[in-house]
Amino acid sequence: MKRIFLSFALIVGVTACGISTQQEVQMGQQEAAQINQQLPLVSDPEANRYINLLGDQIASRTSRADLDWRFYIVDSREVNAFAVPGGYIYVNRGLIERTENMSELAGVLGHEIGHVVLRHTVKQMEKMQGANIGVTLACVLTSVCNSQVAQAGINIAGTALFAKFSRADEQAADNQAVKNTVAAGITPHGVVTMFEKLIAERKSRPDAVSGFFATHPGEEDRIVAVQAQINQYPAASLRNLTTNTTNYNSFRARIRALPAPRQ
Repeated sequence: MKRIFLSFALIVGVTACGISTQQEVQMGQQEAAQINQQLPLVSDPEANRYINLLGDQIASRTSRADLDWRFYIVDSREVNAFAVPGGYIYVNRGLIERTENMSELAGVLGHEIGHVVLRHTVKQMEKMQGANIGVTLACVLTSVCNSQVAQAGINIAGTALFAKFSRADEQAADNQAVKNTVAAGITPHGVVTMFEKLIAERKSRPDAVSGFFATHPGEEDRIVAVQAQINQYPAASLRNLTTNTTNYNSFRARIRALPAPRQ
């Protein structure tokens, strides 16, 4: 098995006393550079152009529109998504392939953007000083480390970074997902339907979506909370929001037509 060694000198050097926006951006740049070397990313220009357009449509309406947001597709059949400080968002191909419309992917992006806006990713970094974050990340989000040796390496490295959001943080990011999608002119109902879809799949194929639920806990309660938040909007204000587009259908078809992922 290919062994993955990453150096995060900047992260190790940051103390828990607080991280400035400039430090956050520097951390994100360094971490994203390492991640992009370790995780298999979809290189299709059209697919990457679309997900960045959709991501920017959402992120540009947030309080952190000034960040240089970047969106990537991980070429993995595993269902997952994660955010890196400074505005780097990664979505696994397996998740995109399970969407039925644009609002469902927008809900996922809005959620991960919410983690960055609320600086939850920064709090994770403060807790994970010195851990081999790259090894943990690659193992959690793909099948690259499905062996006893690799799992032992994870235990030594530390608890998975991207499984450490609290339920309160997840619920806060859900709240942001609803606000972010509405602000971008996209229906927030995709946040709910994506959760419902993955929960239904967990009942029939638990291994297929186990990674998502490991990193996004408390999903049943969160559906109820998200729906209650949506219900607070006047129905008329949501009626004309976008659910799907022909461009999204083309994007999803393009993703599905790519060669099968190795992981």
